[in-house]
Amino acid sequence: MNAVRLLAIDVGTQSARAIVFDAQGHLLAKAQTPIEPVYHSPQPGWAEQDPETYWNAVRSSCERLWREGAVKPAEITGLSLTTQRATMICVDGAGRVLRPATVWLDQRRCEQPPDMGPWWNAAFRLAGATPLIRHFQAEAEANWLAQHQPELWRETRRFLFLSGWLTHRLVGDYVDSSGCQVGFVPFDYKRQRWAAPSDFKWRAVAVRPEQLPTLVPPGGRLGTLAAEAAAQLGLPAGLPVIAAAADKACEVLGCGALEPDTAQLSFGTTATINTTQPRYVEVQRMLPAYPAAMPGAWNTEIQIYRGFWMVSWFKREFAHREQALARERGVPVEALFDDLIRDVPPGSMGLTLQPYWSPGVREPGPEAKGAIIGFGDVHTRAHLYRAIIEGLVYSLRAGREQIERRIRRPITRLVVAGGGSQSDEAMQITADIFGLTAERPEIYETSALGAAMNLAVGLGVHADYATAVRTMARIGRRFAPRPEAQKTYDALYREVYRELYPRLKPLYQRIRAVTGYPP
Repeated sequence: MNAVRLLAIDVGTQSARAIVFDAQGHLLAKAQTPIEPVYHSPQPGWAEQDPETYWNAVRSSCERLWREGAVKPAEITGLSLTTQRATMICVDGAGRVLRPATVWLDQRRCEQPPDMGPWWNAAFRLAGATPLIRHFQAEAEANWLAQHQPELWRETRRFLFLSGWLTHRLVGDYVDSSGCQVGFVPFDYKRQRWAAPSDFKWRAVAVRPEQLPTLVPPGGRLGTLAAEAAAQLGLPAGLPVIAAAADKACEVLGCGALEPDTAQLSFGTTATINTTQPRYVEVQRMLPAYPAAMPGAWNTEIQIYRGFWMVSWFKREFAHREQALARERGVPVEALFDDLIRDVPPGSMGLTLQPYWSPGVREPGPEAKGAIIGFGDVHTRAHLYRAIIEGLVYSLRAGREQIERRIRRPITRLVVAGGGSQSDEAMQITADIFGLTAERPEIYETSALGAAMNLAVGLGVHADYATAVRTMARIGRRFAPRPEAQKTYDALYREVYRELYPRLKPLYQRIRAVTGYPP
């Protein structure tokens, strides 16, 4: 087992990483290639990328990995892949890409979706689900393509997530992990397979069954590394390629959050709270639970869209001094933010933020906006920054309570990953607001570690996922809640934060009616 070398490829929005782990989950070697620019926007709100950019970044990361020499290609036992979610690629019958990939950040909407027919329209109207279905249809990339680029859509032989397109490059077959199917396609989340022919989703979106790849569960064999891909990546042909899952699901697994009463927080561009459940449960009505990174399990994910993007927003708008200082010292600017807020008391002296910078579907609804209340002449940039972190964690605590109501058991453990988790102050605020010890994994690359666990189980290195987690996932540091801070936060959360949205919702609706924003 000591000779096992697990190669995990992790393709995100801003970079691609090639990381090698051993059977105990120790990170042996890592190479990262930035993806620049993050995305192209030919029109406002569009987000597109040449798919070759992702493949070239994977190639570059592998080349750098072998060049650095910590691990040799011949030592690699197998390969797994995890990617960003909901980035879509159109391919013709010869395997050629027909247009740039539609990246998950894309904001275009279909105005003329397929007609559901009178029966389905009536059924959704009676169920009060018409707005949700209309949202699903408007967001579906296939519907936009069918409306605006119909000839190209007719040529599209395969409609693939980025994971499926990269897997085709790796193994030569149109196959993908069922754990990667998070997006606007006819997928049955409860059964973790393509929807049955009678499912309404086939009428809601313009996707044809033959356009979709064969699905393999996480830990299953996708195939073996094709000769051409092996030559480009510097790896032996015939290497086993094992299904992992989407990046968020792999992050949950890599954090070791398998028990139903463990919450995993992701402090990333989109902040999330997840649990892993052994049964399908919709935490928000008619919004599905996503496939977990192991078969027969689901992640009850609640998202705060544009979550820790707000840190980037603050940095761009208010932290020019810290950016200059960070450049002088050669450190990330976020490292200086901990110093900025360390002396600001819990609760930011009454400054309270609601982080609905982008509208939602359910709670918050499509009219939602961000809000900051409680300003006084004592407040500075430091108070605003701390209020951003506190507001995000309040929102995640609200997600925790939604999950607890649906699974009918309390959450008793908290594991936090993602870029924002590297801030000690953010971790301490999280522990204080949740009233639970906040655990930070020993390894930052938890998505890649989760993919490596899929690989280890798929190859038989570990007998099951519980064994893989016990062996490979370790906690690096724990932050215990401070009683006085917890008391302050609990009062602010219950008496102020939870009251904000219901009281402001009518005003948001009026703002939307008057200004048309958000559309």
